[in-house]
Amino acid sequence: MDKQAVREAVWDAFEAGDQARFPFPPHDRIPNFAGADAACERLTATDEWAGAETLKCNPDAPQLPVRRAALRAGKTVYVAQPRLRDPDPFLRLDPAEIPPEEIDDATTVSGISEYGTPVGPGDVPRVDLVVAGSVGVTTDGARIGKGEGYSDLEWGVLSELDAVGSEAQRASGSEGQRPSGDRASPGESRTQSGDADTTVATTVHELSVIDGPDSPVADGADRPEPDAHDVPLDLIVTPERTVRTETPYDRPSGIDWTALDPERLDEIPVLAERAPERG
Repeated sequence: MDKQAVREAVWDAFEAGDQARFPFPPHDRIPNFAGADAACERLTATDEWAGAETLKCNPDAPQLPVRRAALRAGKTVYVAQPRLRDPDPFLRLDPAEIPPEEIDDATTVSGISEYGTPVGPGDVPRVDLVVAGSVGVTTDGARIGKGEGYSDLEWGVLSELDAVGSEAQRASGSEGQRPSGDRASPGESRTQSGDADTTVATTVHELSVIDGPDSPVADGADRPEPDAHDVPLDLIVTPERTVRTETPYDRPSGIDWTALDPERLDEIPVLAERAPERG
């Protein structure tokens, strides 16, 4: 089974059931799902969240609660502009610049463009937590997006500038979380995990966990292996559980220039200006 077959199975399952939420249809997008708020709440109960001051988050609907929770917690959020089309391809949402009563508006797709400050990759500080949208995931940290590859390109750009950590987390313990009353302080959490670490997380419905009990994939063992440019997940959070993947997959340490054709390089200014000379 290839990645597109997994995507189609997940999208079809959302459309056939009652778990999908606006926007419709769920196909060809990061599917919004019932329980996105509950998944966000579970994420905010983790040490990784408590220790994060700076997030990079995708702009899709199921992660709207995450963006709002981050700003309300005083965390700075960076969101990539669609298709990295601008020379300053990241939009910074600074809680110090957004009145609390305007956070709901500022974190919508249209609000991000209105309230966000465009910045270049070199102006993005060290990112503590990346929250990615996903179509399919496995409990060992493999992630399948909607197929356009922009999330991995964003990681590659920031990785080359050392704004994200190059090592996936392989701490002891594979599933679960501390009780909400037993969280580490932000400083303590960063000390425990190491200053170089960047946690990569996703919030998804159980339908997207393709080796889970609600998987729409007939054989969860028959799943595609990640590509070299795919960024593995450290945390998978659903409305029902939190999985620390202890992923065996390596993180890409930069951009795989050989996988990018000249047309795509020309369409993305931040890549065109950094690409090796073409012979």
